Amino acid sequence: MMRMEKRLFLLKICVVGLWLTMIGMVQSDVSVADIVTQEFFNGIIDEADDSCAGKKFYSRDAFLTALNSYDQFGRLDSVDDSKREIAAAFAHFTHETGHFCYIEEIEGASKDYCDETNTRYPCNPNKGYYGRGPIQISWNFNYGPAGHNIGFDGLNSPETVANDPVVSFKTALWYWMQNVRPVVSQGFGATIRAINGQLECDGANPTTVQARINYYKQYCSQFGVDPGHNLTC
Repeated sequence: MMRMEKRLFLLKICVVGLWLTMIGMVQSDVSVADIVTQEFFNGIIDEADDSCAGKKFYSRDAFLTALNSYDQFGRLDSVDDSKREIAAAFAHFTHETGHFCYIEEIEGASKDYCDETNTRYPCNPNKGYYGRGPIQISWNFNYGPAGHNIGFDGLNSPETVANDPVVSFKTALWYWMQNVRPVVSQGFGATIRAINGQLECDGANPTTVQARINYYKQYCSQFGVDPGHNLTC
């Protein structure tokens, strides 16, 4: 009987151990702050010219503060997957802003990006919904729900994204979690398609696609992780 009880006890330990392992596999215990170090951030923004508006706007501190509202970012099933997601996001941030040089889209004021068919988030005729922030959020149908989620008036005060660095990073993380996170497991190419696929993928602009890929591979190398599959779109 003692041997049988001992075997049952050991079996319970094994089952509990397996259960704890499975829980640990659900989400890696990754600290985004430990990966996006000040050195890493500086390595990007230092490439921008000193005259760039973004040099005095974007910061690691603003990113980390914004991250508090989207703490699932950079936390996937494994450490490697988590690192790849962070590398992918910063590759797009780098490309969209020119190494954090631009706060607003170049010549963006000439493009209002108003989808008048979207009655849920109607445009303010006096505002422009052109690209702003690390991911260059655009269109009224993005500014509206982003503002609602973050806590600013995206339709009537879209310029907030260009005036508040924390809000700016929050819009990027909001867009990422809403539109890019669902496809991130499909490879970096899928993230390009989710961000600017119509203008770049399927041969539309292979130069910009390759530029994004190059940044992604560079950051994966810095994080010590393989870039994975399906890099292009």
